[in-house]
Amino acid sequence: MVSKVIYLLNVENYAPEITRITYPFIRYYAQKIGATVQIIDQRKFPGWPPVYEKLQIYELAQANKADWHLYIDSDTLIHPECVDFTDFLPRDTVAHNGADMAAVRWTYDEFFRRDGRNIGSCNWMTIASAWCLDLWRPLEDLTLDQALMRIRPVLSELNTIITAEHLIDDYVLSRNIARFGLKFTTLIDLLPSLGFAKDAGFFWHQYTISVEEKVREMRKVIDAWKVPASLVLAD
Repeated sequence: MVSKVIYLLNVENYAPEITRITYPFIRYYAQKIGATVQIIDQRKFPGWPPVYEKLQIYELAQANKADWHLYIDSDTLIHPECVDFTDFLPRDTVAHNGADMAAVRWTYDEFFRRDGRNIGSCNWMTIASAWCLDLWRPLEDLTLDQALMRIRPVLSELNTIITAEHLIDDYVLSRNIARFGLKFTTLIDLLPSLGFAKDAGFFWHQYTISVEEKVREMRKVIDAWKVPASLVLAD
């Protein structure tokens, strides 16, 4: 039987008004695909931005020995009809929902230049098998300050809640894809091969707005999805 783990980051009691809404949907999805849920709630990288704690997955995944590992941001809504993407991904390929042009976001080093694919991670939704755990390998050759100097928030992120610190995990995963030559795809590109539109609407995730705005928008999305009250466990 194929084993799967969904990891959630929730250090410092992240936004309970959001997780009351999103976690029931994530747990429904986990049950649907036969995954366990593991919440990362302890800091292991003191002095680094909280999002860097996602890289605990590198060791957690080696310890739990599951076949598939999925990371989902805690402010992500998952549609109840979302498919199990692990049924369609090769085990030698890692995936995000989408990807950015890396050269816009990061200052390149020899790994990006050698790789040449210009893959910029969008690490709010990430899938990798046990074959590809280097995706989450923490930095070994850069300090935090050195990494932050290579991160460039794009114009749509400036004057929002987003800073270079918010993007450290995206940078590290982008660099690891390039460094280790990991095969890569996006769920957006995969969906048409499954008979869906690229904008199938399986996820809702907005990262540049405040907690209060997210809560308001999430409630609108749930209403638009026409989710039965029996499934919506949020207040």
